[in-house]
Amino acid sequence: MAPHNPSSGHKPRKRRAQDEAVSGGSTRNTVLVDASAGTRRPAFPLVAFLWPARGHVSPWFTIPIILMVAFLFRLATGFWGYSGSNSPPMHGDFEAQRHWMEITIHLPISQWYSYDLQWWGLDYPPLTAYHSWLLGKIGSIFDPEWFALDASRALDDPNLKVYMRGTALVSEYLTYIPAAVVLVRRYSRIQGVNSWEAYIALVAILMQPATILIDHGHFQYNTVMLGFLLASISSMMAGRLLWSCVFFVASLGFKQMALFYAPAVFAYLLGSCIFPRINVVRFLSIAVVTIISFALLFAPLILGAWFDAYRGIALPEIETPPLLAALPFPIDEKAWYYAPMFQLAQSIHRIFPFARGIFEDKVANIWCAIHTFHKLHRYSSTMVQRAALVATSAAIFPPCFILFLKPRKELLPWGLAATSWGFFLCSYQVHEKNVLLPLLPMIVFLAGETGLSPSIRAWVGLANMLGVWTMFPLLKRDELRVPYFVLSLLWAWLIGLPPISLSAYSSQVPNPVNVFTTLIHLGVYGAMIAWHFAESYVAPPENKPDLWVVANVLVGAAGFSICYLWCLWNLLVKSGIAPKSWGGSKAKEQ
Repeated sequence: MAPHNPSSGHKPRKRRAQDEAVSGGSTRNTVLVDASAGTRRPAFPLVAFLWPARGHVSPWFTIPIILMVAFLFRLATGFWGYSGSNSPPMHGDFEAQRHWMEITIHLPISQWYSYDLQWWGLDYPPLTAYHSWLLGKIGSIFDPEWFALDASRALDDPNLKVYMRGTALVSEYLTYIPAAVVLVRRYSRIQGVNSWEAYIALVAILMQPATILIDHGHFQYNTVMLGFLLASISSMMAGRLLWSCVFFVASLGFKQMALFYAPAVFAYLLGSCIFPRINVVRFLSIAVVTIISFALLFAPLILGAWFDAYRGIALPEIETPPLLAALPFPIDEKAWYYAPMFQLAQSIHRIFPFARGIFEDKVANIWCAIHTFHKLHRYSSTMVQRAALVATSAAIFPPCFILFLKPRKELLPWGLAATSWGFFLCSYQVHEKNVLLPLLPMIVFLAGETGLSPSIRAWVGLANMLGVWTMFPLLKRDELRVPYFVLSLLWAWLIGLPPISLSAYSSQVPNPVNVFTTLIHLGVYGAMIAWHFAESYVAPPENKPDLWVVANVLVGAAGFSICYLWCLWNLLVKSGIAPKSWGGSKAKEQ
């Protein structure tokens, strides 16, 4: 072979970043390769599964395989129980979702938010109602009896279950899945992460056990809301702020739980209009697009109510919505604008259920934890609402203020995580399923710089394992114990975390977890394991029948509070507000 001529025009092909990572050429990615035993091997099982993708494998080959694997686990989860199965009289969330399809396809739009509110009255924003209408129309093509008005309540039809499970899968694969793929690719590029690492992070995100168990086990459509949120984050990272507004309004319009993110999104967008210099045009554009998006969201409801009144369809005979009754001036009930105002006020009243109390079921936040020792029902509802407002404001102000001062793309997941943790821990009317909201931006950390290092994996893993553990009482009622153990332990094994593996806590790897953090984490994992044994084999005292559920709440609230503080601390350090020396060296910042 002729020797290479340096003066010739031909240049040797440069090695790709992921090739260097595997061969040891990149110190940043050595966390994926364990060379401590003298041989190079994957650092944790998920790396091993995606080992062939470290070279020149096309994303058009790798990503479809990842999506098929994620699909199979969702499909398998759907063969188990669901919320309300054989559980009269109300039959749970499955019946609620089916019932909304029933009323939206049969009733005039002016009655959607007021029809028989005692039987799963519609209490989600308009986009959920439109989604229910579409799925109800499609389902009626297969079998109209599935959604016959009133006659189909608590219907127990195997074919209906197949259809409903299918709608959850299709809805997720049209919203959440593509949004997750785009966000991971965009965020990883911003952070300088190669495609191989991005694939690993994507699998960890799509295999998140809590999301699979709630949407495809318990049965809901949370991933539609979360998908719009991911699309909004991705748009902000791409600098498309107007599209981010449209997607975030869609997220809010599907489930009001997206309000957990609203202050952080508002702070980031406002900061982007002020720093590094004031941009009035951008501010006005964001305001106008947001207003138009909300107008389009509510337009079918308002116009539908006006058209129903025009056709002579009487308004429902229910109590005047509080917002309408609180107006300081009288309104003519025969005026052309009364029906749209009634519809808008009633929908808002249903979407924000302040009359239900600070929590409906035991949930691992500070209010339920305090209620364990000091009963909150002794105080007026108004006082408790104000206390929740003050506590929530105090918890979310620091991350929102940081995002306002430092509206940088790489800080978005951290700010959203800290803000949503603050909401979950302190706000009014929180459900155990709301933990999905802070878990989402936290798991996005895996796609960032050093995201797969032990120091980040350990915290993301703790939050996710603790989150799904706090939902175990709910999942147990739904006969989802087997999927719970399989999915949560599989996920822990894939990314090398307790209770399956202690590899993330090894001191012989780059970016190790410090001793203090290790002790806290292992203590929480130990409490979760001990609780499962106690809950399974030790009967609670007769005078404390909810002992194990209360213990779950207390451990969960404490663990989530630590996760909130960790996210906030990292946000402070990464923003530059807190000196990096406070977090140690770069390897220990996480």
